[in-house]
Amino acid sequence: MIERYSRPDMVAVWDPDRRLQVQLEIELLACEAMERRGEVPAGTAAVCRERARFDRGRIDELERTLKHDVIAFLTNVNEAIGEPGRHLHKGMTSSDVLDTALAVQLRDAGALILAELDAVLAVLQRRAWEHVHTVCIGRSHGIHAEPTTFGWKLAIFWDELRRGRRRLVLAIEDIACGKISGATGTFAHVHPDVEAYVCERLGLVPAPASNQIVQRDRHAAFFTTLALIGSSIEKIAVEIRHLQRTEVREVEEPFTRGQKGSSAMPHKRNPILSENLCGLARLVRGYAGAAMEDVALWHERDISHSSVERMIGPDATITLHFMLYRLRGLLDGLVVHADRMMANLDRSGGLFYSQRVMLALVEAGATREEAYAAVQRNAMVAFTEERALLPLLLADAEVGGRLGPEQLGACCDPRWYVRHAAEVLRRVFSPHDQGA
Repeated sequence: MIERYSRPDMVAVWDPDRRLQVQLEIELLACEAMERRGEVPAGTAAVCRERARFDRGRIDELERTLKHDVIAFLTNVNEAIGEPGRHLHKGMTSSDVLDTALAVQLRDAGALILAELDAVLAVLQRRAWEHVHTVCIGRSHGIHAEPTTFGWKLAIFWDELRRGRRRLVLAIEDIACGKISGATGTFAHVHPDVEAYVCERLGLVPAPASNQIVQRDRHAAFFTTLALIGSSIEKIAVEIRHLQRTEVREVEEPFTRGQKGSSAMPHKRNPILSENLCGLARLVRGYAGAAMEDVALWHERDISHSSVERMIGPDATITLHFMLYRLRGLLDGLVVHADRMMANLDRSGGLFYSQRVMLALVEAGATREEAYAAVQRNAMVAFTEERALLPLLLADAEVGGRLGPEQLGACCDPRWYVRHAAEVLRRVFSPHDQGA
């Protein structure tokens, strides 16, 4: 992933030297386990650990001839260790090292994403309570429906990302799985105790059964979870983009001192952060599709998944981590125009009161069909002639014959629609629901 969309702590997880360091640790731990079993001479593991070094430039040089990355790595390490190095990789296959190292990297990347997601959830919760009573018009099909509150919108976003968090915790648990079971995974030349020892020291669990690789449904689940979180981020970004449109202008992304919105038009203040998040979400979803394609490999394994994972592992995690960081700043600095929300709510002349008036007519003895027809008749006049609904209803003999001015006036209070807002937010943010 390019530097523009990368955070240093996540980039460090995928640094090539760190990957090689994890691979080296796997080899050294396996040697320790074999020594404990009496399968290599006593003291071998300590000597190997003391002397072990690698040089990425030298590995690249060796690979140009050997055409095999793990052999190039082992050759370089053994150049530093000397004779005891012949006991490294005993009975193991390349995927033992590569799959177990990838599990470590994905687990650590997942932990960083989880921490950033928690920071986003904290901001969403704070701002939801800040705007629990900030009334705005709700929209369905992009058209005014009935009132809601901006805090209610944010609570829904929080609840969705909380579900994403729960999925991520499970996906991290699932992906933190290693294997040291040799060619085709049968433990023919390496004992299961070695696998158990290595995985325990790395904080992984051994695959209950493996062939030559860890099965890729685990990876597909991990990347699909990232894609779902990315899609939830896009959902929030799309809402902000719509609400920032000039004709709406209920919220605005933070526009910092000295910022410029357009190279041509000095007046522009564009929702560039939200648009960026929408674009990056497309990438994260694409990585999930690639991971799905990796599940079905030939027999005990092929390596068609390898090239895919070398790219999507860093790119998907770096991208989503950056998206969460950007979303946190966007939500924290989001400007909310409560007065504009009320002005937009009033633009329709009270059309959104139609359902409450209809139900009041039903309570007063009208059939639902009669009530619907009476309210719709007046609502269509209000809509086409841009008039207020309440005076039309008061002048309608059929409506007025059942509901007096006081009853109709009581139907036209926007606060009535959102009277349960605080109750709903308490339900969303209860300690029970916050658990992963």
